[in-house]
Amino acid sequence: MKKIVFLILTLTSFAAYADDPKNEWHNTTLTEETIKKIQEAKYQYNKCVVDELKSPAYVKQEVRGATEVIIKKCEPSLALMRQVYTEQKVPEVIADRHLKQMRIETTRNVLKQMMFADAIRKSGQNP
Repeated sequence: MKKIVFLILTLTSFAAYADDPKNEWHNTTLTEETIKKIQEAKYQYNKCVVDELKSPAYVKQEVRGATEVIIKKCEPSLALMRQVYTEQKVPEVIADRHLKQMRIETTRNVLKQMMFADAIRKSGQNP
């Protein structure tokens, strides 16, 4: 009996959370101008990361530490994208999820690039 009551309470709490208007984005659309601003902010973020990757300052650092420094230096570009989302009243949950996804994807790519460059250096070849 206790299991059934617990199950019912759990299911109703999930249903209440899903129906919460703060957690959903109900059929709104972004204008072309907004999409263009988001794409520009993403371009600036990627440009920042690429420019930092080209810097010789990270050659002698440990790969993971250098990756973390690069990502942190380029974080202000993502703040601009978050501001665009906020201005368009996109729910924070959705905006944060997109920014987190971009951050993780970029971190993986930077780490991979730095590991390849480090492997080339250690093998005796010059990149």
